[in-house]
Amino acid sequence: MFFVPEIIEKKRNGGRLSGEEIHYLIDGYVRGEIPDYQISAFLMAVYFRGMDEAETTELTMAMARSGEMVDLSAIEGVKVDKHSSGGIADTTTLVLLPLAASAGVKIAKMSGRGLGHTGGTIDKLESIPGFSTELSKDEFIKIVNEVGAAITGQSKDLVPADKKLYALRDVTATVDSIPLIAASIMSKKIAGGADRIVLDVKFGGGAFMKRYEDALELARIMVNIGKLAGRRTVAYVTDMDQPLGLAVGNAMEIIEAAEALKGRGHEDLLNLCLELGCEMMVLAGLEKDKQKAREKLLENIKSGKALEKFKEIVRRQGGNPDALEDYSLLPRARFSREVEAWEDGFIEMIDALRLGLTAMKLGAGRQKKDDRIDHSVGIWLCGKVGDRVEKGKPLAIVHANDEGKLSWAVEEVKGSFRIAREKVEKRKLIRARVTAENIEEF
Repeated sequence: MFFVPEIIEKKRNGGRLSGEEIHYLIDGYVRGEIPDYQISAFLMAVYFRGMDEAETTELTMAMARSGEMVDLSAIEGVKVDKHSSGGIADTTTLVLLPLAASAGVKIAKMSGRGLGHTGGTIDKLESIPGFSTELSKDEFIKIVNEVGAAITGQSKDLVPADKKLYALRDVTATVDSIPLIAASIMSKKIAGGADRIVLDVKFGGGAFMKRYEDALELARIMVNIGKLAGRRTVAYVTDMDQPLGLAVGNAMEIIEAAEALKGRGHEDLLNLCLELGCEMMVLAGLEKDKQKAREKLLENIKSGKALEKFKEIVRRQGGNPDALEDYSLLPRARFSREVEAWEDGFIEMIDALRLGLTAMKLGAGRQKKDDRIDHSVGIWLCGKVGDRVEKGKPLAIVHANDEGKLSWAVEEVKGSFRIAREKVEKRKLIRARVTAENIEEF
């Protein structure tokens, strides 16, 4: 039997906790036997003293085993999951799932809803008329076996420890702790049952991690947790100092995903999806050479196979696949207005966080968990950093259902851009690839 104050004191003084001590804390907290105030003290001790990789892995596994451990053994082949740490105009999952599935990768994706300025994949997909993200386990597995990919909302029984701990971290100023972030992300991935994991860890103004060095360290720790937990994991560190794609908003991101699968998406979004898709193919054992994998994915876009896979996923989950061709079938806002450039020049900076918050306040995201999403509103960008602009031509288009909010949002979006007269270099998107054996920086 352990004594909770002694465990807290040990970590407070910089000691290393055993696996048994960590499991005792997490199990007791989930069962309601250890109160919030003691776990708050533990979280603060971790925040200041940190955890080594063995401790972080034990915390991850204790959290993963606090609820349902999903069994995907009924799905044929190697199951590969992908996780993004969240950002603005991050439409990656909507493009990557059908793209990788079109090449034979099996993806059983459990995803969440958005909260705050980062959008949720489930909310985006629910823009498609009829699309259901509430699948039974048997239905979920059947679709993955027959189609190659399916996406469902996270089970309420999946990692209950994370839900309780995150709520507590949010009110105790202990959210931005790398061990706690790593355990939160990886516990859900491990409990989700995938054999292999690809991570997209973002940094910059529109991401949770602001500094590249912190994102790289988080990526390294999560990859090593995956290894220690027996799940081969690869992480990419990517730039989120500007939006990834051009669409910020739920229905608009469905449109951008469809356009990307038609070969007409923004090069940043498409290149990231190709890179992650190649990695998923290699991890699944479908291809050894990443260049050949890339060629196959590009061919699937060119032939229309990738788009057809997206339509098949939509159809099997109750949605109307015609919405991926006829965008008028998707929710549309009542009002729209262009944000015009005030001078000639080059886009020097886009404040991704300010854009994300603006879209959220228009109704595209939630400020509270029970807020209703307006799938039709958002912001469409007309360029990114390094692109040339002309005075009077649009920098972005704002879509809203309230004229007062529209006028306010136009000013917010305008204030999110900075224009330079001299030519500006385009930002490098992919900054590092991290495996258990190597860190490759670009």
